[in-house]
Amino acid sequence: MITTLSGDTSRLLATVDFVKEQDTAALLPLLFPGLDGPELRTLVEHCRFAHAAQLVFPSGEAELAAMLAACGLVSAAPGRPSVVVRERLAVRHRRRAGDLDVGILRPEVVGADGERRMVEVFVLTVPPGSDLGAVAEAEREGQHEAHVAFEVVAPDPLVLRGLCATFARYGATADGGGYNPHENGTVFYFGAAAEAKVGYRRVELYVPGDHRDVLSAHLAEHRAQQPAETVLRLLTGAWTTQALAAFTELRVPDAMDGEGVGDGGREDAGEGGRGIGVEELARKVGARPRNLATLLRYLAMLGVVAEDRDGFRLTAVGALLRAGGPGSMRALALMYGGPFYQSFAGLGHTVRTGQVAFEHHFGENHFDHFARDPRLAELFDQSMAAGSAMFDPVPTHPVLTAAAGAPAGATVVDIAGGTGELLGRVLAAHPRLKGVLLERPHVVEAARRRLEELGPRCVFLVGDFADVPEGGDVYVLSRVLHDWDDDQCRDILRHCARAMPAHADLLVVERVLPADGAFSLATAWDLHMMCNVGGRERRADHYGRLFADAGLVLVGEVPLPLDGTVLHVRKAGRSASV
Repeated sequence: MITTLSGDTSRLLATVDFVKEQDTAALLPLLFPGLDGPELRTLVEHCRFAHAAQLVFPSGEAELAAMLAACGLVSAAPGRPSVVVRERLAVRHRRRAGDLDVGILRPEVVGADGERRMVEVFVLTVPPGSDLGAVAEAEREGQHEAHVAFEVVAPDPLVLRGLCATFARYGATADGGGYNPHENGTVFYFGAAAEAKVGYRRVELYVPGDHRDVLSAHLAEHRAQQPAETVLRLLTGAWTTQALAAFTELRVPDAMDGEGVGDGGREDAGEGGRGIGVEELARKVGARPRNLATLLRYLAMLGVVAEDRDGFRLTAVGALLRAGGPGSMRALALMYGGPFYQSFAGLGHTVRTGQVAFEHHFGENHFDHFARDPRLAELFDQSMAAGSAMFDPVPTHPVLTAAAGAPAGATVVDIAGGTGELLGRVLAAHPRLKGVLLERPHVVEAARRRLEELGPRCVFLVGDFADVPEGGDVYVLSRVLHDWDDDQCRDILRHCARAMPAHADLLVVERVLPADGAFSLATAWDLHMMCNVGGRERRADHYGRLFADAGLVLVGEVPLPLDGTVLHVRKAGRSASV
């Protein structure tokens, strides 16, 4: 044991000395030979040398304290869990992540340049006789977790992508990463350039906040180096859909409500949440404890629940699957795990023949199928409202703000507006506006109940696209056009153009396909629309041509959350100014 402690202490001392001696401008060219001039200055401007890391294996708290003291390190804060390193160790050694209690300590040191930096100490406790001894020996030899780290000064997606691209240009290779909800930070790991002139072979880019959108592309590069594992992970996507659907259908999120829901991302970021034991939870939902535990462990790996000594608790992600909660996505989970899941089994049929898989499976289009079943109809309408976060910025669109300031007031016409999720937000934000909602009979009744507090400010019309009312000031088509092929879209838009006065505006809310093939939810929804509805997502220029065919013109685009976009449309020949 003394030899083990001495070895860990020696490596930790070397790490402390390294942190004290280096600074950002000097270290970057050592890691990336050839880096100089403007690119070096850009990196120095946007990131700073923050720490060097070492993984140690004390037998307990006393040994860890002695090790830190021998290195002149004082940790003022208790250790926090390391989600990223725990998962990396689990994969590397084929262990269950829950059996690897990896913590992080970050004692400060002062560099030769007077800057305060940290020595990041990952701690995996290995009690005497533990079967983790083999893990410790392999890690000491491989030094897989030893690295140097740079922290991004002002997190911004464009800057972050640029930093990653610069690292790659000078020989760095993607080496994994992850999001740590306990400290709300995103980690990008790189393998150092082969010509690097320091002993550390790994580089970390640490970014405060949740940047999993950029991280996804980085991880894809890493997985590309491991094609067999990539295929296996992709093939299990159907398991994830059904795990979420079963979790929701059994109302497990509702049974866990009040047991400590965190406010973080993939895991609870709070400190006071209490888990609930599997036996008690199984009694609440009427499930077999052993089978429920298997489901929950899988969902814990995905960040839907978190496990602690008391049992399981919801994360902020899992909380979205509760019934009736703010932004609930319960209905969406049941739809994607139910009718749409069944129809996706016929995707090959759609690709081969062009026939919509939903119609092939159920014998009718999805609108008619849902309309005949009140339970499904209600579920579908609820699922349409589940992505309502996309609508958050819409009421502040300049067109609506200008309409709300019109001296004589103005009317917003929401065409096929569902249960009024978007129109309700617009009218609530602008008390002087009036609204008209056009929908099918059963949906109109649901919208009337939802928006009854608006009283005479909102009129409800039963009809289809041929019944678009005339005389509105702002017309809205939200997530409508993607349901239809181009010919049907032209018909819908012509009905709108016929009803619109010369001064009126049309706001079209859709997911727009990126022109450059970048990662986007629109690309996934394009596949979904083809398989289940017979519609499609489109690029902005494609929408522009459809608008032109109806005598309309696209005059502006505004991005929305969840990869949405507001397309601002007017009658051809009208000025583009608001």
